[in-house]
Amino acid sequence: MPQRQLAGTRIRERRIMARMRQADLAQRAGISASYLNLIEHNRRRIGGKLLVRIAEKLSVEPSVLSEGAEAALLSALREARAAAPGAGAEADTVEEFASRFPGWAALLAERQKRVTDLERTVEALTDRLTHDPHLAAALHEMLSTVTAIRSTASILADTREIEKEWRDRFHRNINEDAARLASSSQALVSYLDGASEVEASATSPQEELEAFLAAQDYHFPSIEDGSGRISDLVNDTPMLQSAPARGLARMWLERYRSDAEALPLEALKRAIGVQGVDPARIARRFHADLAAVMRRMASLPADSGIGGVGMVSCDASGTITFRRPLDGFALPRFAAACPLWPLFQALSRPMVPLRQHVVQPGHGEGFLTYAISQPSSVVSFDEEPLFEAHMLILPATRVAADDVREIGVSCRICPREGCAGRREPSILAEGF
Repeated sequence: MPQRQLAGTRIRERRIMARMRQADLAQRAGISASYLNLIEHNRRRIGGKLLVRIAEKLSVEPSVLSEGAEAALLSALREARAAAPGAGAEADTVEEFASRFPGWAALLAERQKRVTDLERTVEALTDRLTHDPHLAAALHEMLSTVTAIRSTASILADTREIEKEWRDRFHRNINEDAARLASSSQALVSYLDGASEVEASATSPQEELEAFLAAQDYHFPSIEDGSGRISDLVNDTPMLQSAPARGLARMWLERYRSDAEALPLEALKRAIGVQGVDPARIARRFHADLAAVMRRMASLPADSGIGGVGMVSCDASGTITFRRPLDGFALPRFAAACPLWPLFQALSRPMVPLRQHVVQPGHGEGFLTYAISQPSSVVSFDEEPLFEAHMLILPATRVAADDVREIGVSCRICPREGCAGRREPSILAEGF
């Protein structure tokens, strides 16, 4: 049933909840009981002053009864249905359910949001525990210290007669190892407590670069207008602490400047307004390559009017080299992404543009992705070209189920069953 026809159903439900007869509500609203009956059975449209009067008599806001009032709730219920396709929830009754039982619908939507938030927390923590080099080193140090303490203690416990000099030495070793264990434990706890801070989580040059770009929202106005120097941008930020990170930033900003010269910001925004968010059309308009267009779209400022944009890039080995997150599309923190992503399929089909609607389990209705694999440097007859792939991610409108490819995040936290690309068992395989 179309949502616009449900205002009458909402009125009937609210009237019943208020223990009011149909004739009484009609009299108070200044209409006939027969006309109200038609409205409540969705045979007459309602709006304007009449809707306001009826809402006043029912002691509710007009928005509760008006058309479209439950758009966010309906979206949440559809996400809950998409997250559990085997539950048998009927797609054509979701609007009626939300109208007839708004409290239960809100509860279900809130529970779905809670489950989604918890799953994403598990994803982030698992990804961190599996791949974080600093965490791995800290745990190794703690285990080595515990082993040393246990070994020394076992000697003291199992050997009845030990010379005083050796016993004192063993005691001193245990004391020193225990102090080192306490120090490393405290450092580990402090590191985990500060995991949400950029400085604490940047444990590699690539992460330093990502923190630097995220702080600027991936957009650099001084490079756009030519007033800024790359060396100043790199040297003046405390986020780029290591020399390798500063080198990566210089390379990234050099390419940013080249892309900005080929696709000027204002001209690009005007072209998107005419052509839409279609990389191929924009590329033809500016005689530019698709990868440059995708990179430019991922660097547009928030006020550009194209909505949310995400992007992922990888080199020829499949290692992720750039990430711009998009709300709802889960990205692994390190290079352990799902092999079903169009990003990696593009590597096996160089220079062939790919367009695919994708959906991740438990992550909303889906996304539209554009992917291309192109040489990362000037092509030469003297050496084999090295390719890199880019995938632009955009929120998708509703599409037919047979047009959508289901993908994961990474195998460790993907609940999909029977996947040919699985590398390791999932901790979510049995459900969260």
